[in-house]
Amino acid sequence: QVQLVESGGGLVQAGGSLRLSCATSGIPLSNYVMAWFRQAPGKDREFVAGINRGGHSIYNSAFVNGRFTIYRDNARNTVDLQMNSLKPEDTAAYSCEADNDYQVSTIREDYDYWGQGTQVTVSS
Repeated sequence: QVQLVESGGGLVQAGGSLRLSCATSGIPLSNYVMAWFRQAPGKDREFVAGINRGGHSIYNSAFVNGRFTIYRDNARNTVDLQMNSLKPEDTAAYSCEADNDYQVSTIREDYDYWGQGTQVTVSS
């Protein structure tokens, strides 16, 4: 059974930091592109950051602007998202997603597995 379980969300003031973590099981993580998506209330789910199988290629959405960093540890089956300089507009449910492919896709429908998400709330 494939499981992706996110943790690390919470309430933080603007300018603060959070580190999200995604623990995976049931899949060989090294065979999957991994990404973080987010969805704010009333908005479409959007791509945040993605990392290829080996961790050598990273793709970020423009709004990240150097504030977030995605990491993966294939040996530990984890994918993290370090978020710094958080803004109120970063408030959303963040989910970890896995795609059995070689290149990072920003399209949600390309991903095969995803977790339940973790809520990030940034107060002004």
